[in-house]
Amino acid sequence: MAVVFYNVRKRKRVSIDESELSKCTYPRETSKGLQLRYAFKAHDNDGMSLTKFVTKEHYDSVDAPIVDR
Repeated sequence: MAVVFYNVRKRKRVSIDESELSKCTYPRETSKGLQLRYAFKAHDNDGMSLTKFVTKEHYDSVDAPIVDR
């Protein structure tokens, strides 16, 4: 199954296969406490780095390696 990212350089959507994805989290401090944002990262065929923020359910459903930002 492919995940759709938006490539800013090409100004269009690109599909990346789940086997090429990696997962990461972005913690941030808010007035209500720590918030975790979940994201997929990938690279397009032109070398552009792509990031897509997703829900926790979608994040947990994909079997991809977890990396640091």
